[in-house]
Amino acid sequence: MKGVTGYAGGVTFSREQLDRYSRQLLLPGVGAAGQRKLLEAKVLVVGAGGLGSPALLYLAAAGVGTLGIVDDDAVALSNLQRQVLYTTRDLGEPKVSAAARRLRELNSDVRLEPHPVRLTEGNAGALVAPYDLVLDGSDNLETRYRLSDACVGLGKPLLYGALSQFEGQLSLLHAPTPAGPGPCYRCLYPEAPPGGAPSCAAAGVFGALPGTIGSLMAVEAIKYLVGLGASLAGTLLHYDALDSSFRRVRLARDPHCASCGDGRR
Repeated sequence: MKGVTGYAGGVTFSREQLDRYSRQLLLPGVGAAGQRKLLEAKVLVVGAGGLGSPALLYLAAAGVGTLGIVDDDAVALSNLQRQVLYTTRDLGEPKVSAAARRLRELNSDVRLEPHPVRLTEGNAGALVAPYDLVLDGSDNLETRYRLSDACVGLGKPLLYGALSQFEGQLSLLHAPTPAGPGPCYRCLYPEAPPGGAPSCAAAGVFGALPGTIGSLMAVEAIKYLVGLGASLAGTLLHYDALDSSFRRVRLARDPHCASCGDGRR
């Protein structure tokens, strides 16, 4: 029964929670204290598409207490090849409402906060401010730069993921390190390339690839929230699906960065 309580590691959980999270509670470094951190955490996911779908599913399943979802799009038939949150019955429905319904069915512990808007310079700060961690699953450079700038301004860590045909990458940006905040998105890419970057609609995307990168984003988010293992702060992880290879690239904060450089923090 949900109202009956039990104990794990001196922390009180409902009987349903003890059963739901039992495999996670057994893990060294997670346990009851780590599960309590997840239940108290607030995570914002910007973009409920290819990357946001698996990330949201695994964050909700893990028991992240509050999930904010930012997306102004509706479910289209072309989404279903890779956006695993949705089914054919959701066609035409706003993604945030379809996503919230699906996640609520998965785990009623989680508080869902749908934001059916496009992230802009005017609303970025207000959207980001209430959350502990932000996941960037957006599909356009304008949103990426605005989101990164907002996270830098508010001192929020940003878990970044991106896709291109058969390749994907992710990193934990502007996260605290012993040497201070790590690099931000503008340290990697100071300005958008002329003409921007080709979208999935224009260049195509391997359907299972977002599942790989989005799941890795969920892994890194849970590790960060619990304080488990080594994070991707200061590291860009690149995955090539065609040759099944991972490559790690060390990143450094640019002291002259227009967003997080010296004198701007």
